[in-house]
Amino acid sequence: MSEKNQEGKRTARERLAQERERQRSQDRRRRTMIVGAAVVCVLGLAAVIGVIAANTKSDGKKTPAGPLLAPAGAEGKDKLAIPVGAADAPSTLTVWEDFRCPACAAFENSFRSTVHELEGSGQIRVQYHLATLIDRNLGGSGSLRAANAAGCAQDAGKFSAYHDVLYTNQPQETDDAFAKNSKLIELAQKVPGLDTAGFRSCVEEGKHNSWVAKSNDAFQNGGFSGTPTVQLNGESVFPQKGSEQISPANLKKWVTEANKGKQPGSATPSVATGAASPPAGASAASGAPGPKPAHGPSHVPGAAPKKAPAAVPVHPGVPAAHAGAGTGPAAPVEP
Repeated sequence: MSEKNQEGKRTARERLAQERERQRSQDRRRRTMIVGAAVVCVLGLAAVIGVIAANTKSDGKKTPAGPLLAPAGAEGKDKLAIPVGAADAPSTLTVWEDFRCPACAAFENSFRSTVHELEGSGQIRVQYHLATLIDRNLGGSGSLRAANAAGCAQDAGKFSAYHDVLYTNQPQETDDAFAKNSKLIELAQKVPGLDTAGFRSCVEEGKHNSWVAKSNDAFQNGGFSGTPTVQLNGESVFPQKGSEQISPANLKKWVTEANKGKQPGSATPSVATGAASPPAGASAASGAPGPKPAHGPSHVPGAAPKKAPAAVPVHPGVPAAHAGAGTGPAAPVEP
């Protein structure tokens, strides 16, 4: 065989060997990629499971969606309102609020004695609607869990007292302390007879979570500007009614005007058991406001930040805007 032919065969063998080695290298890379992809998928699944677990934990408890269970005695459309006061009262005060909202606490802590007085004398029936704006704006679940706990208190016939305790013990807006069931149960001890096994179970299981979510949906779809939203017989009275600014004295006057010629409803206790005392600087008897300290902003869902009027400084750490019907001087905060 000629030297030329031998050289050609050797070159062909070398090319074949090189091709086989290349094929083996490709197979190895393919296997490595498949294993790597599988690891990524497993890690990704683990991350998703971790996020779900983190979002469903509170004191070791998950937050089940569960069936929609309205608190006992809830009324109105879809049973989304918790009533306080005589059923036959001639006027209705409707309040939309969020237990994490500082402006809601400002309103409640300043007008509490006036509202209880009007309830107790049969002048008004208050319908409370609960929202979860701060959970959405700042993250967390304190609005939801506090509202669920308030529903549990309603089941026990102690909503009004527990509602007042939550507002007099409201944490800083950025502190999601109400997300802890243990904190909500601890506060229940301030209301005589509320801290029972039934109440604890209701709170820990999130019995009314789905009801709270539906109430918040109603708020979002209701065209309201923010929390608190306060209406007397369907007319907005917060922060003002017409050209008149809200105050305890004006609220009494507006109710008296609305009830002219009408009989008051059945009298009920003016202050629920366990309710907090009126804020410092306010007169429970006269309803006159005390000194004018700082104001809290109303909360507006999903809007961009805006500069508040000079008389209404923006509460620190609030990402939402403070405009619309909820804007204007809010009720004074406790000194």
